[in-house]
Amino acid sequence: MYFWFRLLSRWPLWTLHGVGHVLGWLVWLVSPTYRRRFLDNVAQARIPLNQALGAVGQAGCMSTELPRLWLGTMPFVRWQGDTVVDAAYVNGKGVIFLTPHLGCFEITAQALAQRYSPRFGDLTVLFRPAQKAGLAQVMQEARGREGLETAPTTLSGVRQMIKALRSGRAVGLLPDQVPPEGMGLWAPFFGKQAYTMTLAARLAQQTGAQIVLIWGKRLAWGRGFELQASGLDHPLSVQLDEAVVQINQAMEALVLSCPNQYLWGYARYKSPRKTL
Repeated sequence: MYFWFRLLSRWPLWTLHGVGHVLGWLVWLVSPTYRRRFLDNVAQARIPLNQALGAVGQAGCMSTELPRLWLGTMPFVRWQGDTVVDAAYVNGKGVIFLTPHLGCFEITAQALAQRYSPRFGDLTVLFRPAQKAGLAQVMQEARGREGLETAPTTLSGVRQMIKALRSGRAVGLLPDQVPPEGMGLWAPFFGKQAYTMTLAARLAQQTGAQIVLIWGKRLAWGRGFELQASGLDHPLSVQLDEAVVQINQAMEALVLSCPNQYLWGYARYKSPRKTL
C-alpha cells in the first residue's frame, strides 16, 4: 500500500480530484446503505438535495487526495479569516481548532503547522492508528511532519492536549466525530439527538484556550484549498451540556455555509461504541 500511496502522491491534485469524483459517484450507485444515509442526513438538515448533491463527488475527493496530502508536496493554500487565528495565538492561552467533516480536514492541520508552528510551537492533533499495517506506515509518516504532534484517543492523549494548551500551543479536533461510550453527551445536531464529544468543551473550560472554527474548502478544478477561519458567535458557556450544544450549533452553521462539501454519508447519529 505504501508503494501506491507514494506513486499517487506525485499526481497533480486536479487529476486526483477528477478520479475522486468518479469514485464518489460509483460508491453512491453501488451502495444503497450509503445512499440512504446520505439522503436521510440531508433531509434531517432540511437542505434542498440539489445544494448537497455535489458532496457525493467531494466524498470521493477526500479519499483520492490523501496520497498527495500525506506524502506529496504541499498544494496551494489561500487563507480567509487568518486574522482570527493570529489573534487567538497571540492571546497566549492556547488555541482549540475545531474542524467538522467538511471539505478537506487534513489540509487544515498541515497548513496551520506550516504557518504557525515555527513561532508558536507544534500543533497537537488527535490520532487513531490504522488497523492495517500498510496504511499505518503511510499515516505514521504523514503525521510525523514538522510542526505536527499526535495524541492518542486515550486519557494520556487528553493529558497531552491539556499540557499543550497550558503551554500556549494549539490542538485540533473533529467535534462532529462520534466518541466512544462515556466520552460524550446526547445533544441535538440539525434537530436530532446525536452522541457528541465533550472533549472540546472540557478543554476550553479547563484551560481558558480560545476556540477557532476552521475548515479547508476545495477549490474547483484541483486548484488547491481555501482555509476559512472564524470564532464562536458567543463566549462558550460554563455549563458543559450548554457548551456542547453551542459547539454543535457552530458546526451546523459551517455545514450550511457549504453543504456540497460536507460528508453527508457519515453515520453521525449512530450509537457510540462501547469501551473495554
